Order: sequence, then C-alpha cells, then structure tokens
Amino acid sequence: MDPTRGPGHDRTDGEARRVAERLSRVQPLWSLAEKVAPAHTALAVVDVQNDFCSPEGMMSAEGLDVSAAVVTAERLEGFIGSARRAGVLVVFVRSVLSSDDNRYLSDVILEQATRRRAGSYTLRPVCVDGSFGGDYYGNVRPAPADPVVTKHRYSAFLRTDLETILRTAGIRTVVLSGVATNVCVETTARDAFMRDFYVVLCSDGTAAYSDAEHEATLTTIDRFFGQIASIAEITDAWKS
Repeated sequence: MDPTRGPGHDRTDGEARRVAERLSRVQPLWSLAEKVAPAHTALAVVDVQNDFCSPEGMMSAEGLDVSAAVVTAERLEGFIGSARRAGVLVVFVRSVLSSDDNRYLSDVILEQATRRRAGSYTLRPVCVDGSFGGDYYGNVRPAPADPVVTKHRYSAFLRTDLETILRTAGIRTVVLSGVATNVCVETTARDAFMRDFYVVLCSDGTAAYSDAEHEATLTTIDRFFGQIASIAEITDAWKS
C-alpha cells in the first residue's frame, strides 16, 4: 500500500479482490425479500404502551401529539397478524420505568427529563409496571407464545435478553415497529446494526410526536444503519 495516500483513497486491485472474496464467503442479504425471509426474521414491537400512545397517557398529558402513534397502532394490529401467519418471530418490547419510586432511573436520566421535559418521571409517573400507562395500547398485545422483553432504557438490547432470544432463534434480520421512531426505535435499530443484525425499519409501522422527528430518523437509518420499508412492502415479501 502506498503510504503517501491519504484517507479515502481508492482501493488497490488487491484490496478490492479481498473485499470481493469476503463478500462471496459471507453471502450478504441484498434484497428486501432476502432480508425479511420469515425463517430468519423477527418483528420487534417497541413500546406500544398507553403512556406513549394513548390520548390519556403521559406523553399526551405533556402536550405532545400522539395522533400518529394512535394511527400506527391500528396499522400494527394487521401487520403483527401478517407476521404470525408468515411464521415470523414476533417480539414485544415494553418499557418499565417505575418512576413512581424511581427504582430504575439514574440521576442522569432524571436530570435530562427535568431539564428538557418538565414533568416527566418526576411530576408524572411513566410506564409503572401494572399501571394503565405501562399497559399495552389497544389491541397491540403479545400472544402467549410471543417473547416479551422488558427494558429500562431506550435500547431494547441494553441489559436485556433480546439478543439471546434472537440468536437462539437463528434471527439475522430485525424488523422494527412501534414508538417513538426517533427515541427507542432508533436507539434499538442502531444497537441491532452494531450487533450485526440486518435492520429493516417500518416507515408506516413506527411513529414519533412530530413528522420532522420521524423523517429525520428514517433518513439516518436508511443511510447508516438499515433499510426503510413500508408495511405493504414487507408483507408482500413475506408472501413471495
């Protein structure tokens, strides 16, 4: 290698051949249909809970617009059914924060919430286990056979058994749905990619509290961490 070449130089012929050989050995999944093949795909349903989705939940009480979450939850009912019929593993992810006594909340999280979102966690409990706010929203609920992952931070991988569940089932691709697109869904997508899972983020199966936040995440994920696809595109791939 020429040591005078700076970062970003084109590969030499030898380097290019080694990359091509590596790709031929690992056999990447190039197309959406390959990525979401039911045998190695899991659908993660993230934080579809009353505090995040319901007009009577905490986010709505803070003045955030939950209308997109409500509509998305309605879409997810059919999407989850399609996944189960196709033989896709459906994993429910829920937040349990127990912010009535702050047992899961650090000083860092409390400071951020107090500084940027006055009332969260301190004046208004969020996703307390066994409460209305912590319950699943509407009919988006796990079936008896669906694994349920309980998290206490934004990422569904952080200090949970999600990766063990996925590896044991032979999963290569995680399809992400739920709320909020730009917070827990995005953090989980990034962590999935960094753990060498293919990521497909469902554009109309996720929701944020503003269009700008939702679209910003779609742009970031599509460029750096995974592929964006609609419910229709994914379900069509499952039928093919």
